[in-house]
Amino acid sequence: MNETYKASGVNIEAGEELVSRIKPLVKTTFNEKVLSEIGLFGGLYEAKFDGYSEPVLVASTDGVGTKLKVAFAANKHDTVGQCLVNHCVNDILACGAKPLFFLDYFATGRLEPSVAEQVISGFVKACRENSTALIGGETAEMPSIYADGEYDVSGTIVGVVDKSKIVNGSSVQSGDVLIGLPSNGLHTNGYSLARKVLFAKYKVDDYIEELGCSLGEELLKIHRSYLHVVHPLAEKGLVSGISHITGGGIVGNTSRVVRKPLELEIFWDSWQRPPIFQLIQKVGNVPEEEMRQVFNLGIGIILITSEQNAYSIMETLKAENPVFIGRIK
Repeated sequence: MNETYKASGVNIEAGEELVSRIKPLVKTTFNEKVLSEIGLFGGLYEAKFDGYSEPVLVASTDGVGTKLKVAFAANKHDTVGQCLVNHCVNDILACGAKPLFFLDYFATGRLEPSVAEQVISGFVKACRENSTALIGGETAEMPSIYADGEYDVSGTIVGVVDKSKIVNGSSVQSGDVLIGLPSNGLHTNGYSLARKVLFAKYKVDDYIEELGCSLGEELLKIHRSYLHVVHPLAEKGLVSGISHITGGGIVGNTSRVVRKPLELEIFWDSWQRPPIFQLIQKVGNVPEEEMRQVFNLGIGIILITSEQNAYSIMETLKAENPVFIGRIK
């Protein structure tokens, strides 16, 4: 018997079908600075930055973790791609940067073009919403690594910020205040603990009264992008630090932009936690300290600013329901 690549589990034709499906979608994210087509060995982006006196490139890479397990169980694949792009956008936003382009990686055990197309359509939707070009990516079929019906995704984003407007916490000082903007649930962190706790009691399609939706719908809520509301503040120099609340929670992430001997004082009772966090803590009997370390607890991003600027920022962002959640001491 003659062995073939297809017999070993890799279907080149399925890959070609996927490319033909996603090409028109991906092109909708292009702008005049994209100088390449999908299918080349690299994506080309013109490095011309009008309006920047000293442009600095900012890059970040991430994934969405075991949130993917919920997508598999719910057979819903069009939101995790949006989560990934928005997560990466927020990471470079924390440096004051605006995104330029995004690259994705999609790996699976057996390529199902319809599923991959849904995931990539999520990349496309979020890239368009964040004015980011999706200029390339990689699709890998690895039957010996991933089980049928499962996949993994990661993404790399590149953005730009003027050197004089980099936000890195160097100007944070005692007396500054912390303004939190609400998250949309778990975002993309804490899912290993959340799944262990919740799926021991509930199924993915169970309607849960406290949540007002099914468990799957709650856990697949899209990680918010804060670009359009936060970047204008960074551009005006109104914030001295920005913290994207991901793995490590509020203290773990915000400490990254607060230099010693300065410390954080968090007012833990200053906001109402979304019901999903209350449910996890109750069902799993999770200690409060663990909740604070693992989850965002309803705060997706934190702005550090002077007390002088705080009230005008609160007024500017009032549609976002901002809250004073702490202070630098």
